[in-house]
Amino acid sequence: MGPTLKVLGVALLLGQAIRWLAMGLVPFADTSEPRYAEVARLMAESGDWITPWFSPGLPFWGKPPLSFWAQALGIRWLGLGEFSSRLPGWMAMAAVAWLMHRMGQRMMGVPAARWALLVFATMLLPFVSAGAVLTDPFLALGVTWNLVAFYFLSLEPSRRWGYGFFLGLSVGLLSKGPLAVVLVVGVVVAWCLWHRPAREALRRMPWLSGTILMLLVSVPWYVLAEIKTPGFLHYFLLGEHVLRFTDPGWAGDLYGSAHERARGAIWLDGFLAGMPWSLLAAGWLAAALVNAPSRERLQASLHEGSTRFLVLWALSTPALFTVSSNILWTYVLPSCGAVALLLGRALANSTAHWPRRAAGATAIVVPLLFAGFGTASILRPSYLKTEKFLVEAAKDNAMTSGPLYFVGELPFSARYYSQDTARSVELDAVPSMLRSTKGEVLIAVRHSEAPALHNLAGTAPMELVMTSRRYTMYRVAAAPRAAF
Repeated sequence: MGPTLKVLGVALLLGQAIRWLAMGLVPFADTSEPRYAEVARLMAESGDWITPWFSPGLPFWGKPPLSFWAQALGIRWLGLGEFSSRLPGWMAMAAVAWLMHRMGQRMMGVPAARWALLVFATMLLPFVSAGAVLTDPFLALGVTWNLVAFYFLSLEPSRRWGYGFFLGLSVGLLSKGPLAVVLVVGVVVAWCLWHRPAREALRRMPWLSGTILMLLVSVPWYVLAEIKTPGFLHYFLLGEHVLRFTDPGWAGDLYGSAHERARGAIWLDGFLAGMPWSLLAAGWLAAALVNAPSRERLQASLHEGSTRFLVLWALSTPALFTVSSNILWTYVLPSCGAVALLLGRALANSTAHWPRRAAGATAIVVPLLFAGFGTASILRPSYLKTEKFLVEAAKDNAMTSGPLYFVGELPFSARYYSQDTARSVELDAVPSMLRSTKGEVLIAVRHSEAPALHNLAGTAPMELVMTSRRYTMYRVAAAPRAAF
């Protein structure tokens, strides 16, 4: 097993090297990354650390500010760019991996902890999230910190882990809100009911001083945010935490659209998030169930408190969102660490050689696929739904007559890469816009609407400048007024 772990350790380092290169070279693609990156950019530019802004004048009430604080600091320290905005997410996931490894060492030994680290780092969703501009890595950090701290408290008294539990709650509250508390409390209560010795952690918890610490860290921002932009608490607590998950077509979403899915789809998301390890685990589990000795060992392991804890942790997030149809696959990220620990223990304790041999090939699947995707997106940027290169072409063809116009809705990537100078115009408003323009303007239109733009422009000369995956950009000269 030792030499295998060394080889897989090299694979782990190579995978992270690929991830770091991609963090700086792959552009933001619509929708989530450039949207959150633009919120962080506005925070860094304005110096407003209380209210995240969706656009100048429109507060972003959809998420608490922890991820935006980290990303804005990255921009302040390293300059505006993909790497500076993505680095905080990688650091959050690295902290999750460290906490997992600490728990794995104490719970099941060093070899199993190393296997778990390898599994986690090469799972699809954790690999993608590590170095992405998302809020989910910070929620995963808060939940992992909470549950690791509670597990250690169940073993022995510890002021460090006691207060760490409440600091983890603060991270969750400042990254996603009360959802983090629900995820943690569900696992803690279920484990205490299923495994009586776990209740010892409840008696060792510094409830009074820890609660005060949590409130001092997290509540002031909520109060200041409501004072600064009244209505925040109602929208965030009711809309984002109740209506978003109970109303598939929630019309109150101010910043995007509802993600209507079939109820129970979160379990498929969990299987996808764990790829390719979920395939290995499913095959391995099926083989164990038909083999009597393996089945008995599996049943015996469920009597262990640590196994019960990890099973509850792994099931907590998909169980919570089972009845919700307004979901994203990133919601299962807080449970991925527990899945990795369970699989790491199974790999370390396996009496068969084929699972570990299969793990060697499994560990390189996601990094290799990501390397191929990153290379393709750099060589052929038209593969991505990003307007970075179109905006750069517009800057190279800068006109004194006005900004770059996008016909219809303005893509988030265009907002970010133009630093909010790009503008949107409805198709039927193009003639009036051209009438009020002197000289030439740049207009980006979806490929399917290009013929309609030609018709509306009338006799105004149009010159093709560049095409992206979704848009064609033209240089349009204002025609005589009579033409309209």
